[in-house]
Amino acid sequence: MDTIDSLTKLFDDACVLTDAESLQTYGKDWTKIHQPNPLAIVFPKSTEQVQALVKYANQESLALVPSGGRTGLSGGAVAANQEIVVSFDKMNQILDFNSLDRSVQCQAGVVTQQLQNLATENNLFYPVDFASSGSTQIGGNISTNAGGIKVVGYGLTRNWVLGLTVVTGAGEILKLNHGLVKNATGYDLRQLFIGAEGTLGFVTEATMKLARAPQNFSVMVLAISDIPALMKVFDAFQNALDLSAFEFFSELTLHYMHTDKGYAKPTETDAPFYALLEFDNDNEQREAKALETFEYCMEQDWVVDGVMSQSIEQAKTLWKLREDISETIAVYTPYKNDLSVIISKVPEFLKKVDEVVANNYSEFEVLWYGHIGDGNLHLNILKPADMDAAEFTQKCSVVNHQVFEIMQTLEGSISAEHGVGLLKRDYLHYSRSPEEIATMKAVKVVFDPNGIMNPGKML
Repeated sequence: MDTIDSLTKLFDDACVLTDAESLQTYGKDWTKIHQPNPLAIVFPKSTEQVQALVKYANQESLALVPSGGRTGLSGGAVAANQEIVVSFDKMNQILDFNSLDRSVQCQAGVVTQQLQNLATENNLFYPVDFASSGSTQIGGNISTNAGGIKVVGYGLTRNWVLGLTVVTGAGEILKLNHGLVKNATGYDLRQLFIGAEGTLGFVTEATMKLARAPQNFSVMVLAISDIPALMKVFDAFQNALDLSAFEFFSELTLHYMHTDKGYAKPTETDAPFYALLEFDNDNEQREAKALETFEYCMEQDWVVDGVMSQSIEQAKTLWKLREDISETIAVYTPYKNDLSVIISKVPEFLKKVDEVVANNYSEFEVLWYGHIGDGNLHLNILKPADMDAAEFTQKCSVVNHQVFEIMQTLEGSISAEHGVGLLKRDYLHYSRSPEEIATMKAVKVVFDPNGIMNPGKML
């Protein structure tokens, strides 16, 4: 019996796809460098079906690649070598909601926005948020430890995972932490699977924590004189208010939002950089404190202009200036780097990387934006219209080593929130020591002894 016949016995015909369009669609993520070439796409509906598949894959030495919303930018969901893609699209059920515990138990295929909406309907809040919330899945968020736009106030996905059900590469089902807030019984294995990119096993269910619903988010966009001033503004507002977000983008990035999208510029005065900050404006004192801090920053010449939302709609409009950047510049085939350092090192990092980029990419346009409130910066180099994509990628990748050497010197990360996958696997040593990498490989052997779980990714 061949592999496809065996798969249809494990599932059913409707849950096994081998047509060319499905193989192309499910065999890749948002990266465009690797050509997808999976053997088949399967759609399990339960943890037990995932377990049966993993046991079969071990028996037949078949490789498995997990597939969620496929919005990753590091090739972590690419199947290029006849792997079986395991899509969690059909594992999309909310299993339990508990208002007292402020928790939701759900399957891995639940879309992030679905969880956010459930929380809102119950006067609660799930704060992990990004532009792709309408397509990303909880299992994928967990597997990449997704961050997004509210990390400065609410933390990463890791902070909201109370419990996990996983199927390891050995075909064992582990139920980890059982939704407990306090559990001092040794190693927290749950944390190993968060950010593991499916290399140790597949997350099939999760218990996610919810928060009190904010009362009235207000958004400010400030025109900033330079990078050192940007950090001083962050420090001033962070000391004055509990910020839920502090984002930034460069003037050139805003130019594309204005010319390509038609979005109005937020301030009358232009500046090299712009900061977008958000806070829960639930009383007059908070708003007064925000305005007082704004005036102080103006007096210091750190801020040259600014605007604060006066309605929910205006807040959403201001957020579009930041949230829609990636989609807007996608037509220019940008070469992306997703980097992070501790916040205090951001000015030094930007200065050094800008010098490297200017020396090597003088003919390219370079856009900066990111989550500066948590030290996460997105470097985007736009491909000239008349340049071949392969040539462009090759030119950009040459400078990766120089950029990553800066990261290493500053003890930063070559991947802040999109994982390692295929694209950054060979650069892992810039962020991890030889001893750390050896330990990571040893951990993988424990949970995935035959190396069938998302092989070639990360390690």
